[in-house]
Amino acid sequence: MKVVPFTEDGFTEALGVLKNGGVIAHATETCYGLACDLTNPEAVEKLFQIKDRPMTQAVSALFESVEQAKEYVEWNDLAEELAAKYLPGPLTMIMTMRSDAPRKLFATPEGTTQTIGVRISSHATAQALVEAFGSPLSTTSANVHGEPNPYSPGDISEQYAAHAIVPDLVSDDGSLLKNDASTVIDITNGKIHVLRAGPLKL
Repeated sequence: MKVVPFTEDGFTEALGVLKNGGVIAHATETCYGLACDLTNPEAVEKLFQIKDRPMTQAVSALFESVEQAKEYVEWNDLAEELAAKYLPGPLTMIMTMRSDAPRKLFATPEGTTQTIGVRISSHATAQALVEAFGSPLSTTSANVHGEPNPYSPGDISEQYAAHAIVPDLVSDDGSLLKNDASTVIDITNGKIHVLRAGPLKL
């Protein structure tokens, strides 16, 4: 597993890995997360294998802006209200995917889910990556499934030491503060259904 500092060269290398169907770990405002091209089912399957994540347990999408998210999900008035108050930030809103989206997003390798979690990060690294990539990336914590969230490249290296399949690259932003994972809510029916409390009290 290659670890590179988040410099201009490191950023270019991380972007290249993503464009070639690879999986990277990078910093977010909560913990280190795993990113891949969410329009590439083979990349998504690789991410699931890396995490040992159940193949039916969907990951969320990292968007660069509310405007981009509206192209992919059925936005509603509640989403508009919550986005104005909490985004960018540690909030994941589960919404129905649009049938006329610019490209199909694979929240699972099979791509059979009708909903997806919407994330817009307040962390500069995550934001720079998704902006430069040009389409949504996956976003999910970089831990092995069932293990603690990682807050440093060292945490990631330790968790994956015995794994045959590991992230292709870790973008090193140093150690992060130990913040809670994002608040997750389902608003597909226009009402808030809290699935994970996280740092926001809704």
